[in-house]
Amino acid sequence: MAGERNPAVLRRRLRTELRRARSTSGLTQRDAATGLDWSPSKLIRIENGSVGVTPVDLRALLSLYGVTDGGWIESLVEMARASKRPGWGEYRDVLSREFLIYLENEASASIIRQTEPLLVPGLLQTEEYSRAWLRSGNLGRESAKFIDRAWEVRASRQEIFDQPDRPEMIFILDEAAVRRHVGGASIMRRQLEFLKSVVTSGQVEIAVIPFSAGAHQGLRGPFTILEFAEPEDDPVLYFENSLGDTVTRDDTDLTSQYLTNFLELQEIAVQGAEFLTLIDRTIAGMAGGAGGAEVAVPHPLSAEA
Repeated sequence: MAGERNPAVLRRRLRTELRRARSTSGLTQRDAATGLDWSPSKLIRIENGSVGVTPVDLRALLSLYGVTDGGWIESLVEMARASKRPGWGEYRDVLSREFLIYLENEASASIIRQTEPLLVPGLLQTEEYSRAWLRSGNLGRESAKFIDRAWEVRASRQEIFDQPDRPEMIFILDEAAVRRHVGGASIMRRQLEFLKSVVTSGQVEIAVIPFSAGAHQGLRGPFTILEFAEPEDDPVLYFENSLGDTVTRDDTDLTSQYLTNFLELQEIAVQGAEFLTLIDRTIAGMAGGAGGAEVAVPHPLSAEA
């Protein structure tokens, strides 16, 4: 789901061009909505990516903004059509609207920064770890069909590891996330071995904040920052908790604050060779062999973790 024809990339570029055209015309969002007899919320949703834009509405907007270059107009219309190709929308039955928006952006990010104090992030989960978590902590939605669909999402996301132009991916976990036996000791050992493998292969960077670091900002909850290669594309800030999830790209001050927090967390985390040593010691200290009981440990976060 990457590349120049990625629907998520096209939607984001189209939104950027529409915001630029409106700004050049000197119109506010309210002015533009009034000019087309739309509700302001319709234009806001188009510009923030909550909804797509039809070719008819797109031509109306461009006319209002004074865009007269026929070739450019047709290029944007084709972009609008191509952006409607199927993406993550087929998983509406198991994912929130906000997380669907997040996934579209994740697929075309150039840098992914994520913190997680309690769980191994979904992008790094093995299948057995993921299924154990989904069975135990999914707020009552633990049907076999739901678990299969939710794992399918994770597996599809992990295709990003094999992309030749994969993004830079940096994860900061609290030590609790690598010590909690989700699914039992043997499942957790294999999960930790997987973390080691993606680090040693250079696919991702993972750091762990040790218990000895004491209290830190990362304990307030998980967050993710997506950055993009195109300088005109604002970063995306994503939060997830037991009450729901939130995606924002309009509050640059808030995003900058969380980026600062992320960089500060990196300073107190162990990574590289120290990370591998911590994981090896954690694996060695785990009780229960391959025949040990596999007991899923409940956790308060939602299924999109």
